[in-house]
Amino acid sequence: MITLSHVKKIFQSKSGPLTAVNDVNLSIPEGEIFGVIGYSGAGKSTLIRMLNGLEVPSDGTVDVNGQIVSKIKGKQLRQARQDISMIFQHFNLLWSRTVRDNIAFPLEIAGVEKEERYKRVNELIKLVGLEGREEAYPSQLSGGQKQRVGIARALANQPKVLLCDEATSALDPETTDSILDLLVDINKKFGLTIVLITHEMHVIKKICHRVAVMESGQVVELGEVLDVFRNPKEPITKRFVQQLTEGEETEASIHQVLESYPNGTILRVSFLEDATEQPYISRFIRKFEIDVNILQGNITHTQKGAIGTLLIHIEGSEEETTKSIAYLQEQSLGVEVIQHD
Repeated sequence: MITLSHVKKIFQSKSGPLTAVNDVNLSIPEGEIFGVIGYSGAGKSTLIRMLNGLEVPSDGTVDVNGQIVSKIKGKQLRQARQDISMIFQHFNLLWSRTVRDNIAFPLEIAGVEKEERYKRVNELIKLVGLEGREEAYPSQLSGGQKQRVGIARALANQPKVLLCDEATSALDPETTDSILDLLVDINKKFGLTIVLITHEMHVIKKICHRVAVMESGQVVELGEVLDVFRNPKEPITKRFVQQLTEGEETEASIHQVLESYPNGTILRVSFLEDATEQPYISRFIRKFEIDVNILQGNITHTQKGAIGTLLIHIEGSEEETTKSIAYLQEQSLGVEVIQHD
């Protein structure tokens, strides 16, 4: 569905060339919800804008639905964009038009007859949950309602790909979740391929199947969301994984744990949903001559299942500690040594 091959984007600035995207290779199959996460300046916005031709790569190719978007122009590009819609952080609605007329706008441009247009708009209003707000203007809507209008408008021409440019970052957490639920529903109903960029790991874990982590214009980590959460490899990915919703680990809480337990070994043990049925920890405690304290625990839910995480402190001889860690690793659990004295 979407293939990026050795894509590079260089901007010319007063201080010289600026490489925003550097040799990115990605393949996104049809029907996937694919996330791109990174801090400001990572290159993710430039990357997503190359998918619909708003930016042209300096090198490499961008193939979307069989069209080499990086090579086509004019009428051919406009036709290709019929299959590639986009929703934005700040909604980009027409403020002088009602909800109904905003949604109808792309259909008008496409030359759809009035009767068919009216029918399609009504279907979309129902789909995004805006019944009763058809004649309201954007100034009369909440942030979540505005984004629902944006989503409905983006779906008007029945695209095959939906690009989401920080689509929830201007919304409160509860509204964010409702919009993410809507995107999942749309993905399941229509098999729509969704590519979203964000700086919020909560968005990635809630709806994405796979994720690419970007830093300094490069994809530094790529994989199934479940695998990335369970075993983040790069320092930036580890920071993102730690920046989750209330109740989960934070750098501050880890620092507090380290201060409270300066001796012994602290482990972060992660396990997939099926492993919760196995008494790994009780076996672990009985099998080795070590003292064990469970310090923290949480469960993170993703589109492909849940991951449990335990932060545990163990004390014992060097030999018993080494053997106990090896035992946990043999059970196919994720084991990270945070501290070892």
